[in-house]
Amino acid sequence: MALKIHTSAPWTLRDAEDYYGIKRWGGNNFSIDEQGGLCVHPAADHRKIRLMDIVNEAASMGLRAPLTIRVQDMLRQRVTQLNEAFRSAIKQEEYSGAFRGVFPIKVNQLREVVEEILDAGEEYNYGIEAGSKPELLIALAALDRRSALLICNGYKDDDYIKLALLGRKLGKNVIIVVEQLSEIDDILRVAKETGIEPRIGLRIKLKTTGEGKWATSSGEDAKFGLTTGEVMLAVRKLKKAGLENILQLVHFHIGSQVPNILTIKKAVVEATRFFVELYKLGFNMRLIDVGGGLGVDYDGSRANYESSMNYSLEEYARDVVANVKSVCDSAGVPVPDIVCESGRAIVAPHSILILEVIDRISKSTPFQPLNGKKKKKRKKHEVVSALEHILEDSDQYGRLERFHDAQQKKEEAQTLFTLGFLDLETRAEAESLFWKICADIRQKSAAARGYLPDELAQLNTMLAEQYVCNFSVFQSLLDHWALDQLFPIMPIHRLDEKPTVETVLVDITCDSDGKISRFIDLEDVRGTLALHPLEPNKPYYLGVFLVGAYQDIMGDLHNLFGRVNEVHVFLEEDEDDGFYIEESINGARVDKILEMIQWDGEELARLMKKQIDRATKADEVRPREGVRMLEMYEELLRDKTYLNPREKTKPKRKR
Repeated sequence: MALKIHTSAPWTLRDAEDYYGIKRWGGNNFSIDEQGGLCVHPAADHRKIRLMDIVNEAASMGLRAPLTIRVQDMLRQRVTQLNEAFRSAIKQEEYSGAFRGVFPIKVNQLREVVEEILDAGEEYNYGIEAGSKPELLIALAALDRRSALLICNGYKDDDYIKLALLGRKLGKNVIIVVEQLSEIDDILRVAKETGIEPRIGLRIKLKTTGEGKWATSSGEDAKFGLTTGEVMLAVRKLKKAGLENILQLVHFHIGSQVPNILTIKKAVVEATRFFVELYKLGFNMRLIDVGGGLGVDYDGSRANYESSMNYSLEEYARDVVANVKSVCDSAGVPVPDIVCESGRAIVAPHSILILEVIDRISKSTPFQPLNGKKKKKRKKHEVVSALEHILEDSDQYGRLERFHDAQQKKEEAQTLFTLGFLDLETRAEAESLFWKICADIRQKSAAARGYLPDELAQLNTMLAEQYVCNFSVFQSLLDHWALDQLFPIMPIHRLDEKPTVETVLVDITCDSDGKISRFIDLEDVRGTLALHPLEPNKPYYLGVFLVGAYQDIMGDLHNLFGRVNEVHVFLEEDEDDGFYIEESINGARVDKILEMIQWDGEELARLMKKQIDRATKADEVRPREGVRMLEMYEELLRDKTYLNPREKTKPKRKR
């Protein structure tokens, strides 16, 4: 069911909450204040921070949108919620094992994120999962708790294995997960060479497959994991070497963002059966790793849909614990400790991307005659007359018939123009009339009841204005472009005003794919988003939410825009609604981005100086003008990569 804005009813803050879905995807972490400002509640209690206050505080520090706001208290809250959910489930189910959570740093390897998670997880012995050598290098140094798990996944060469064994030598609880059968021989060989006994786990290819966008990462055709036959070969190798004691973990993964709890239940049961059978074969198994997959409800529908999930965190924890216990109890095998590699659910909520709308592109621009007023002697073209008739006699024909007639006349005008029988001014007038007719039909359709034909339902999209935002989709929201991932998007101010402009969002890249034209809705995907009219000389800000997972890391350098400005926000302990910016990070500079693609800024400046000097000697450029040109060039090399819109209003520093 698409949520509509009723044109006649007075607008309320509750309408804003409902239309943008704040309570559905944001839970108790967001609200709207009486002034129409969006507030974040980092601890999901009465304390709140107005997002516009953060934006203004950052601007006073020279950090303008695009801006990433990291609400660090929310990050800590998610670590606590995950661990407490499993603690509660273990208590309810009278489960004798423990929960051993690890954060998969591939989801967000940024130092400030990883350190905050580890600090928040200290009392829970929260660990790390690494999937590559660089990630393992981070994990070994950052995780300084011997009792916490360090899970090693991914493809492994000898250096990777040596790194993991170095951790074991330092007393760390490192477990190397065997993803391919050949890794068994490599691990045993390197362990013998170094004299360090490893601890290993086996990743199993389950018959159960995931759902949603990442379903192909699981099942029998998955990239990683051992088939049942390969599991048997692996355990024979270990028995032959007399190393049954080093196998301690069974691992599985059924994909990221699993929307259906039934899929998770089936996978847990199947994987636990592998655990039980290996235990019976004489392996002193201690751990079962349920991988990632815990979803995020991006659209707030709580449905079995790829951008949602039909379960809660608490239900997820109870089902994992209950199903492991049920299978083990039936087989008479001691229950293992449960390892969970949830990453998306931990980091997605804490990060908010703030965008500034800097321009608008409209199809329905009013027609302006070339000479201000039409010449009286000029004969009106019959195509224009026909379109004027369709516009004025709006009650004579049905809405769909009017639309078809207008389409026909618009196409006729375009054909006549192409053949040279219509001038540019008349074509512009015809197109302007067509869009006026479409707007009139849309207005009447919104007020009407009953069935709306598909062609008329598309008028919102056809008439949508393009709001130009100062950012790059490819850098900041790569999953939206590459995977059609939906993210909640809404204004962070003026929410006490009715949004009257149907829009799509476009970025400042030169790529036509750099846009957002799919938005969350209650049961479907919306093709436009209602926003407010832009006001002259006043900034207009949007927030993109739940972007803390993958988007920070996976963004590319399309058009060389680079990382955006960033602030890390905490609640003030002694103030209900106070906050402070603990750390600020400047966005990418042009010269630093150029270095990444082998362009040296100083060398570029020298090349430009050479050309300016040549132009000066040829009297094409005056000496002072040449100096200013070079200064401007060098200054822009040191500037940030995004646009610098003209100042509209001076931000006020929060007191």
